[in-house]
Amino acid sequence: MRIILYTGKGGVGKTTVSAATALRCAELGYRTLVISTDPAHSLADAFEKELGPEPTAVAENLWGQEINVLEEIRANWGEVQEYLAALFATRGVDQVIAEEMAVFPGMEELCSLLQIRKQGGEGRFDCLIVDCAPTGETMRLLSFPDVARWYMEKLFPWERRIVTTFGPVVQPFMPFPLPKDNVYATLEVLFYRVDGMKQVLTDPTRSSIRLVLNPEKMVIKEAQRALTYLNLYGYITDVVISNRVFPEEVRDGYFAEWRQIQKKYREAIQHAFSPLPIWEVPLFDREVVGLEMLSRMAMSLLGERDPAGIYFAGQVQTVHKARDGYVLKLRLPFLRKEEVSLLKRGEELVVSIGNFRRDIVLPRTLANLEVRKARVEEGNLVIRFFQDGEGGGANG
Repeated sequence: MRIILYTGKGGVGKTTVSAATALRCAELGYRTLVISTDPAHSLADAFEKELGPEPTAVAENLWGQEINVLEEIRANWGEVQEYLAALFATRGVDQVIAEEMAVFPGMEELCSLLQIRKQGGEGRFDCLIVDCAPTGETMRLLSFPDVARWYMEKLFPWERRIVTTFGPVVQPFMPFPLPKDNVYATLEVLFYRVDGMKQVLTDPTRSSIRLVLNPEKMVIKEAQRALTYLNLYGYITDVVISNRVFPEEVRDGYFAEWRQIQKKYREAIQHAFSPLPIWEVPLFDREVVGLEMLSRMAMSLLGERDPAGIYFAGQVQTVHKARDGYVLKLRLPFLRKEEVSLLKRGEELVVSIGNFRRDIVLPRTLANLEVRKARVEEGNLVIRFFQDGEGGGANG
């Protein structure tokens, strides 16, 4: 099954792009499910059709689903939540607040992963289109398997063994209840379900992430940051979609100046996300809701392209630890070997090579380090980062 996740800053049009893509997949004969992981669901509004927590028929070969987070938490976190609520209550926390505190930050994202896993594993669909929450929530969703694996490998076995072995002996002397084995069993089942999703979502033959943005400065910056962290976690982005672009015929009147501003940012998008394909969607003359308008958007976005295709393989940038610092490798296959100019501003790195310029949002690991060396080799720009005072002088 092909899985495509759409993410981006809130309000850029992820939901309509997701719905349009799903509709086009269905028209091409793929049995398609489009699923919303955003707590503020709007997928039903896009289709103008009621959707529930289970797949609901929308059109031929097309189903939609809006995850009910409360139901999912009850089903997957219920026993742990009961224990935590009891634990907090023994410390004098109000019962209602204790129940709220027992649902940890990130549980919504975890439940979304479980639904993606469930629908992907049942074999009912050829394509799964995921309308993700805004960028920040999506990053938490996609980083969850790494956090879960670390906890399960490093802490969980020892914690479970100690508590289940000595718990009955020390419980009478403890001022709060210790977790029983059913709590640990629930955690084990839950986290190992999530762990398998990382392999699926980072498999470029099965899954891709597509960034949706508008040609606006703040939106582009957030999309750059998202791309940095997607690459850092090993996820593959195969397309960037620039939505709500003023069409060519807008030459006069109120929107003429806006079109000129957008022209500048459209060029910036090309520089910021090369060599990823950039697909543009015009600003339509009416609201994109209902199957007719979604089909119109799909044709404008995709044309004759297969929405389930893979349009870029591999990662745009990678970071790894070297003996004396870190190495950032940026994939620029058409770059000629010329002098490299680097300018670091806070968490941003501006790279200039001839007429080429690229703004890179650095991960936090690199933001506080110094850039000392850069070179072009085999279609990649390789940049080395050192602690201040290490690494010698800058090289081009």
